[in-house]
Amino acid sequence: MQLSFRPYLLEFKHPFGVHGNTRSSTHTVMIRIEANGLWGYGEACLPAYLGESTEATLTFLKACVPILQTCTFGQGINEILKQIEPLVAKNNAGKAAIDIALQDLFAKKQGKSYGECAGLDNTLERATSFTIGIDQKEILEQKIKEASEFKILKVKLGTANDKDIIQFIRLHTNKPLYVDVNQGWTNKQEALLMLEWLKDQNILLVEQPMPLGMKEEMKWLTQRCPIPTFADESVKQLKDLKQLDGSFSGINIKLMKSGGMTEALEMIHYAKTQGIQIMLGCMAESSCATTAMAQLMSYADHIDLDAPNLYKNDPFTGLEYEKGMIHLNNLPGLGIEPKLNLFDPI
Repeated sequence: MQLSFRPYLLEFKHPFGVHGNTRSSTHTVMIRIEANGLWGYGEACLPAYLGESTEATLTFLKACVPILQTCTFGQGINEILKQIEPLVAKNNAGKAAIDIALQDLFAKKQGKSYGECAGLDNTLERATSFTIGIDQKEILEQKIKEASEFKILKVKLGTANDKDIIQFIRLHTNKPLYVDVNQGWTNKQEALLMLEWLKDQNILLVEQPMPLGMKEEMKWLTQRCPIPTFADESVKQLKDLKQLDGSFSGINIKLMKSGGMTEALEMIHYAKTQGIQIMLGCMAESSCATTAMAQLMSYADHIDLDAPNLYKNDPFTGLEYEKGMIHLNNLPGLGIEPKLNLFDPI
C-alpha cells in the first residue's frame, strides 16, 4: 500500500461568530492510500484547539509510509492500525486520516459501499443540527434565517449573557436546540439553576457544561440535571469513556479526537452496553471525514455533522444535505471523491 498526502488551508464560515468576521480557516491534511489500482481517501482536520500541528501530522504520516508499503489487504484494518500505533503519540487526527482511508479502500476492494460491508443501511436519513454561533444580534438573526432548512440548531453558551442569548433566539425560532457550554460554567449550583431554566426553552441536551477537571462536580450536576449532559472535551477515546463513572449521560464522539472510525465504533459499542447516549460530532472537517462519520449514523441518538455546510471550498463530494437531513450515497467505499486535483505535484 502506498500513502501520499498534502497539506491544505481550507476556508469556511466560522461557526462561532468572531464579531462580524464570518470567514475563518482551518489546516487540514488530505491523504490517499493506493493498493491494486484502488484509492482510499482520508483527512486529518487540525483546528488550533486540538493542539496537533500540520508539521507534526506530516512527520507522523512520513513515518507511516514504510509500514504501509509492506501491508496487504490480507492483514485487515485492525492489524495495520496496530502497526502504526507506536508512532501515533498525540497524532490522533493523523491516525484518523489513515483509518478513514483504509475503510474507504477496503470497501472498494470488495466493490461495495462501507454500509454494505458493515451491514448498515445507507438509505437511512438523519437530521443534523446546524451551528449558528453567537455574534451581534443582527448577525445572529441572519444566521437563524440561513439555517431555515435545519430542524435542530446548535448554539454556544458559557458567557455572562447566556439567558439573553437564548431569549433572543426564541424571539425568532422555537426549534429544538443543542447548547454547547465549552467548559464555561464553574459553579455547579449556578449551572443547575441555568439548566433548570433551559429545560423550559426546548433544549435537547447540554455539552460539556463544566471544565474537564471538575469530574465530581459534573457527577453531582448530571445526577440532578433535567437535561442530558454530554461529554466533549472530557472524552476523546475509549479509555476516557471508561473513566466517566456517571459524570455525563452522553458523549460526543468525533473522529479527530478518537483517532478514526475503528476507535469510534469501539466507543459506540461500549456506550451502548452502559446506557450512555451517543452524539456523532465533527470539528471543521470537509465532506471527506464528515461522510466517514455519517456512515455510523444508525448508532447515534443525536447528530451534529454540519461542517461541510460551512465550507467555501469543500474539496470532496460525499454526503448531501436536504432540508436539514443527511443523505448518504451507495457508491463503493465511503462514497467520497475529490473534486479537485488534490494530489497533483506542487
